[in-house]
Amino acid sequence: MVQDTMAQTLHGIPINAYLMLSAVLFSIGVLGVLYRRNIIVIFMCIELMLNAVNLLLAAFGAYRGDSNGQIFVFFIMAVAAAEVAVGLAILVMIYRNTKNTDIDELSRLKW
Repeated sequence: MVQDTMAQTLHGIPINAYLMLSAVLFSIGVLGVLYRRNIIVIFMCIELMLNAVNLLLAAFGAYRGDSNGQIFVFFIMAVAAAEVAVGLAILVMIYRNTKNTDIDELSRLKW
């Protein structure tokens, strides 16, 4: 009985708390991507969604007692770093051309 209770918590915090926090963070990120028009805020919301997935993978990895979750977190962080580097380079070029970071203004860049 005591061992079952310990298996359902990660150092005193139940796995449900990690699930709920990850779901809230991911939902905030999705809403930010859908409703915001600023490219910088959209990139930040995408990073928030990736961090929510990282939190969930790390929690499940610790819950199961294996390191596969941490390995996936490492790869997601590498992809997120590449996304930030490429995305910010594109953002700088867009800002140089339009002097604005609004997505609706990008239609001016068409031929």
